[in-house]
Amino acid sequence: MFHKLDEVVAKHREITEELQLPETSANPKRLTELNKQLASMDDIVQKYLEYKKLKDEYDFLREGVKTETDNDMREMMYEEIKELEERMPPFEQELKVLLIPKDPNDDKNVFVEIRGGAGGDEAALFAYDMYRMFTRYAERKKWKVEVMELNEIGVGGLKEVVFLITGQGAYSKLKFESGVHRVQRVPATESQGRVHTSTITVAVLPEIEDVEMVKIDPKDLKIDTYRSGGAGGQHVNMTDSAVRITHLPTRTLVQCQDERSQLKNRDKAMKALVSKLYEAECAKQAAAVAGERKLQVGTGARSEKIRTYNFPQGRVSDHRIKLTLHKLDAILDGDLDEIIDALTTFHQAEMLASQGDE
Repeated sequence: MFHKLDEVVAKHREITEELQLPETSANPKRLTELNKQLASMDDIVQKYLEYKKLKDEYDFLREGVKTETDNDMREMMYEEIKELEERMPPFEQELKVLLIPKDPNDDKNVFVEIRGGAGGDEAALFAYDMYRMFTRYAERKKWKVEVMELNEIGVGGLKEVVFLITGQGAYSKLKFESGVHRVQRVPATESQGRVHTSTITVAVLPEIEDVEMVKIDPKDLKIDTYRSGGAGGQHVNMTDSAVRITHLPTRTLVQCQDERSQLKNRDKAMKALVSKLYEAECAKQAAAVAGERKLQVGTGARSEKIRTYNFPQGRVSDHRIKLTLHKLDAILDGDLDEIIDALTTFHQAEMLASQGDE
């Protein structure tokens, strides 16, 4: 079942040997590339070698018991065989999971877009709650957060916010957060104590650092500069440092006012545009095969209702995997690991099932 992993082990050994060569140490680019390749193989190679040791021992005992004439020894061998038969399946399951094709974007940084939906001011307040939830989660992971665009409203809420989270594996952790998040609570302005339902949309896009990955004709871009608003000091507000870029064929618009430098804002906005166009192309390709089998964990579509935050009951329910947790306050404070781990496990199970159907 896992015979191809022998080739991975051989490749791992080959890279390890190359890393020890003096000429490799003298080539920083090659050194970084090899270390990255090695890191991507470490887990599966280690797990496979552990499994292979158990399997070799199991095969040895199965052959040996056939010719063993001492009854006591045969009984001991059968006990060892039984123990190994119980120990090997978990290893096999872990190897199957590790063999699932990795999302090439998993290690990338992410752009997160949060926009108020149905519910007016209450939706804007919930948008702020979601922004705080994701930034608190990023803090727990020791990731960096940079605000690209922020549009506040007077009640302390957010009409929209776009921010970049920089950290190892950020996309792998947050990619299932795209969709419609729903809140059920009594607004501060509600005199009758009635529970209102509001929604916000979240989009999680991998940051595409190599802008060459997406072909963009400069003639298709409309670039505007304007004076930045909000925090940033007097200099920001007195110069046209903010940048807005529109991709005319798709009407995709991005803007950035985070930096004092117009050049830096333009660079950030361009990366955001590339990520949006990349996501749109990926969505188009996914739609082409969606008829074959749609994973229940979700496509990441912004229109997909994925989760409800119910304040009166103190619960959070993820509708895709039918998971309900009664720890609303902790989740809103960034304690998302239990939900994210459950979504990841469910997705892995679906991927394994889909491989079995092929």
